[in-house]
Amino acid sequence: MFLIYSIVYTFAFILFLPRFLFDAIFKGKYAAGFKQRLGFLPTFDSKGKKVVWLHCVSVGETNAARPLAIKIKDDFPDLAIVVSTTTRSGQQLAQTAFADIADLVFYFPFDWKFSVHRALKHIKPSVVLLMETEIWPNFIRESYHSGAQLCIVNGRLSERSFNRYSKIRKFVKRVLGYLDMALMQENADATRLMSLGIRASKVRVTGNVKFDHDLHENEAALTDKMLERFGISSEAPLIIAASTHSPEEKWILEAFKEIKKSADANLSRLMIVPRHPERFDEVAELAKKTGFTLVRRSSTESSGDRSAEIILLDSIGELRAMYPLAEIVFVGGSLIPHGGQSIFEPAAAGKAIITGSHTANFDAAVKEFLDIGALIQLPHLADKDIVTKLAEAIEDLLTNSEKRTELGSNALAVMNSNRGAVTKTIEYLQPVLDQNIVRKKHYG
Repeated sequence: MFLIYSIVYTFAFILFLPRFLFDAIFKGKYAAGFKQRLGFLPTFDSKGKKVVWLHCVSVGETNAARPLAIKIKDDFPDLAIVVSTTTRSGQQLAQTAFADIADLVFYFPFDWKFSVHRALKHIKPSVVLLMETEIWPNFIRESYHSGAQLCIVNGRLSERSFNRYSKIRKFVKRVLGYLDMALMQENADATRLMSLGIRASKVRVTGNVKFDHDLHENEAALTDKMLERFGISSEAPLIIAASTHSPEEKWILEAFKEIKKSADANLSRLMIVPRHPERFDEVAELAKKTGFTLVRRSSTESSGDRSAEIILLDSIGELRAMYPLAEIVFVGGSLIPHGGQSIFEPAAAGKAIITGSHTANFDAAVKEFLDIGALIQLPHLADKDIVTKLAEAIEDLLTNSEKRTELGSNALAVMNSNRGAVTKTIEYLQPVLDQNIVRKKHYG
């Protein structure tokens, strides 16, 4: 079955190869780290320490992994930590977020046996931690045979992913059998994973480490810097449209036009933060067509920064530092069938949050937020109604400071009441991180 998987994976890669080549020419995201993805990693010296390999996929997992990595570094100073990511945006963030924690940050290898083997032989991990249920069959099997302990941390398995894996249940069961432990966010996640065949004795529920988010010292300094540069003030309340996807930017810009017609909200400003960096220029062009004044974070500072009606945050890893500046946060990926982006970071900043109806990626959290009035979620809407309803929701909050405050306070309360996932995760990982004996076979 692994052979069939590798063949299918290779055919998929070949089909995608033109996109890799195109991006190699134009330095796009898919070509980034290509050599590393083949297993040719930068020089690494563990200095005799046992190595923990922490794998994140993209920006969300990288942000979530930081408090866990800090805790491991503090509690287990004799371990070396290396971090891998899959996406370019995740890599750019990880290079900054883990600069003071990780001994190496690199791209995760393609899931061929040869590339995985090469990476494992180079890193020689004693422990591999996979954030949020990244199931790469060849990597998991080869990690097991290398002698590493394998654990899923902050695991999440949506109903959609479960249904997809269920179609190859026998194969997935075999892959999951190589895991030593699966630390899942919710009971539902644990149940789904066990239904795929992992032994119940290997599964634990820890909660979501994203609830343990705190603003880092460096992020607080950036918040102050951006406050000064863009002249953010309560007199001109800032709306952040966070982690947006196409066509959400178009809708949020049209909603902003409607909001600006109101005498009570016409001083408001909008910060747009596209989810994918390759869309920064596209969104900038959309914003220019509105007739509003626009400034880009990446541009040289100018006097127009303090008065621009629209700010485009075209940078990686700075969104969390922007949340304290906002009055209202719309969380993207939720007006389209994407599943929604994270609500945890704006909640940790105590902000009034609005989402669309498509939040399957965070079902349990969204339900908890809604139950105590910590979130406004728009109903499922036809495309033609989205702009009107979004504008109404934002304008209602702009003109009702008490409601904004209540929503923000409730959101922060949810975050505080759910803290502790990092501590629980470390408690379960401690025997794995402490042990000095690895499996007999190890790549040399």
